Amino acid sequence: MAEKTIRIGTRDSELALWQAHTVEKKLNDLGYKTKIVAVKSTGDVILDKPLYELGITGIFTKTLDVAMINGDVDIAVHSMKDVPTALPKGIVQAAVLERANTVDILVHKGNLDFLNASGTIATGSLRRQAQWLNKYPTHNVVDLRGNVNLRMKKLNEGDWNGAVFAAAGLERINLKPENYINLDWMIPAPAQGAMLVLAMQEDAFTQDALSHLNDIETEICTYIERQFLKTLEGGCTAPIGALAKYDEQEDTIHFQGVLFSLDGKEKIEVDKIVPIEEWKKLGFFSAQEVLNNEGTKLMAEIKNKLKK
Repeated sequence: MAEKTIRIGTRDSELALWQAHTVEKKLNDLGYKTKIVAVKSTGDVILDKPLYELGITGIFTKTLDVAMINGDVDIAVHSMKDVPTALPKGIVQAAVLERANTVDILVHKGNLDFLNASGTIATGSLRRQAQWLNKYPTHNVVDLRGNVNLRMKKLNEGDWNGAVFAAAGLERINLKPENYINLDWMIPAPAQGAMLVLAMQEDAFTQDALSHLNDIETEICTYIERQFLKTLEGGCTAPIGALAKYDEQEDTIHFQGVLFSLDGKEKIEVDKIVPIEEWKKLGFFSAQEVLNNEGTKLMAEIKNKLKK
C-alpha cells in the first residue's frame, strides 16, 4: 500500500468525531494510513441565531471545504444532510456509507399527555417545525441549536415538553434515552442517516481508497432525495422532507417527498413507487410535480418570509 497518509477533516463535536473515526477504521482495515484533523465550523460557533437567519449555504461544511482547498486535509466526513447539493469547485462526492436509521424521534420528559393538549417542542429545523405544527397546530415550537450533546443538555435543563432529534445521531454516540418515541409520520431530511465523504477532484489516490467504502443502494437513494431538494431550491431554508427506499424483492424505489409552509398549514406531497430503472430522474420529476401543484408559489412565499 502507498505511503501517503490520508488526512481526515471533521468537525470537533462528539458525533462528527465518531463519524470520522468510523471512516478512519474502514480505511485502516484496507491498509491505508490516516490522520484525523478536527476543526470548528461556523454552525457550531454561532448558536444564538436560527440556521435560516445566518444565510450561509453549507454552514457546517464550509470550514472543511476551505481546509480541503487549502490542502490542510485530504477528505472531509459529514452527515450528508448537512452538505449543500452543489459542491464547491474542485470537491467531489467520493463515498456514501451504508445508511443508518432515517427516523426522527421525539425525546420527552416521561409524560406524553401534552400530545393531546398544549405543549412546547424544541427544534432548530424548519422541516421538523412545520411537520410538527401540521400534526399539532395548537403547540408552540421553539428554536434549539447546538450539537446533539448540547441540545440534549438544553432539553434536560429547559421547561419544554420535548425536542426532536435524528435517531441516527443519538444512536451513534449512545445518547438515545429511554424516554423517546419514533416519529414515523415525519418525513426525514434528504439524506438523513447517511454519512458522506468528500475528496478533491484531482486526488485519484484518495478517491480510489474511498471507493471501497461506497454503498451503492444508499448512494442511489440519497441521490434521489438530494435531487428533489435541489430542484425545489431548498437547503436549510425551506421545510422539505424526502425519503427514497429500495425494495429488493420488487426491484422498485418507493419515494416520498414533501414541502410545507413555515407554519405547517400547507402541505404538498408526492408518494410513488417506480421501477429501479427510473431512479436517475425520480427526484427531479417528483419535485416538478410539487412545483406545478402550487409549490412554486409556496417556495416564493417561504423565501419572502425568511428575508423579513
